[in-house]
Amino acid sequence: MEQILNQSVKQIAKAILNKEVSSSEVVEAYLRRIKKINPKLNAIVQLCEDTARSEALKADQLLSHGNIIGPLHGVPMTLKDSFDSAGIISAGGTLGRKDFIPTQDATILSRLRRNGAILIGKTNTPEFTLMYETNNLVYGQTNNPYDLSRSPGGSSGGAAAIIAAKGSPFDIGSDYGGSLRYPSHCCGITSIKPTSGRVPRTGHILPFGGVLDSFQQIGPMARYVEDLEFILPLISGPDWIDPSIIPMPLENSKKINVNKLRIAFHTDNGVIPASPEISQMIRKIALKLSDNGILVEEDLPNGIEQSYEIMMNLLSADGGASIKRLLHESNTTEHSIPWLGLAKPLDATAFDALIMKWFRFKSMMTSFFKNYDVILSPVNACPALPHGSIRDDLQAFSYTMTYNLTGWPVTVIRGGTSSEGLPIGLQVITQPWREDIALALAKYIEKELGEFQGPVMD
Repeated sequence: MEQILNQSVKQIAKAILNKEVSSSEVVEAYLRRIKKINPKLNAIVQLCEDTARSEALKADQLLSHGNIIGPLHGVPMTLKDSFDSAGIISAGGTLGRKDFIPTQDATILSRLRRNGAILIGKTNTPEFTLMYETNNLVYGQTNNPYDLSRSPGGSSGGAAAIIAAKGSPFDIGSDYGGSLRYPSHCCGITSIKPTSGRVPRTGHILPFGGVLDSFQQIGPMARYVEDLEFILPLISGPDWIDPSIIPMPLENSKKINVNKLRIAFHTDNGVIPASPEISQMIRKIALKLSDNGILVEEDLPNGIEQSYEIMMNLLSADGGASIKRLLHESNTTEHSIPWLGLAKPLDATAFDALIMKWFRFKSMMTSFFKNYDVILSPVNACPALPHGSIRDDLQAFSYTMTYNLTGWPVTVIRGGTSSEGLPIGLQVITQPWREDIALALAKYIEKELGEFQGPVMD
């Protein structure tokens, strides 16, 4: 049965529907795997063992009578602990919620359950999802499965770690500055940050709304690109609660002719150059695409070098008032957000100037797509860092910050391996609402590169 752990979500779903394997057998295989590896990782913070078994048995009984719940019938999943899950503690990494049990699911979990998915566990996240390392005062530190002395990234670090270690077929994460993409890079998995306005954030600890509303997107994480395309339509579209969600159709990536794409790549965004190994990885992929007859040029948008300055100024513009509100609403008195006291509020004139600078930046970035369909870039300037290495200087993270500022869709895939044996990722970036292009090219590159060696956890 353990071979099921190597299969994609799509393959698992097909095997269950074809009665080649039961949902109960799949769930048990993943529960065994979690119990084996999680003591080393601390990625799963709530294990839904009894309910998962009960739901799997029900799925098998329904299927025996010819009844199918949905395309994910009987497929297990995990979920980032920043999302509400009815009847299960949903702390979101903050002490004030360490015993908080929601009465209803977040929109994305409700949708996945309605399509047959079975929740087997909640995955660790930093407090309010606001750090690039997954550590908090409720559950502690999560470790990278490739090197336990290193971080799996944040904020969806628990999700990335457990997927990479084959303890979950997929998870749903959130991204406010790279929180889907950076952990995927650190742990060698794939994820997609959809276009801003694609997936509802209802039931997430960092709520929708506010001046920076467009920063945050919700998306799937898995080991294979085909699973992102399988899951994304199931969680997309208005829920009539999150006011920013637009009923925009998802196009089919199979209709994209990759050979006709115009691709730009860069390894230095003008803020900080990528490490030599990451730069070499991207250039190698660009050369491979070019050798296959695809138009690839080294180029980057004008103004991209402003990403870090604009992002950091926007995050601190309110002097930390929004975070203080979240702490108050969660009844949290002791927190783990070190930069909170450093944020200085802007006056009205300075804030207006910053907002205008942000939108001029977005305009310059948008004009880049007159000549290109895709941008390839590093996810981060370096591979996964040792625990506790992330400090105040976050320039290495500017590669992901850029696309929270624009709200564009980005798929991350593993592109190579560092000299230390750590995975390194690649961002595949496209214009708004063209997730189909990002997924098509990501699948193409994934196939060209072949499968990488996963972490050794046995």
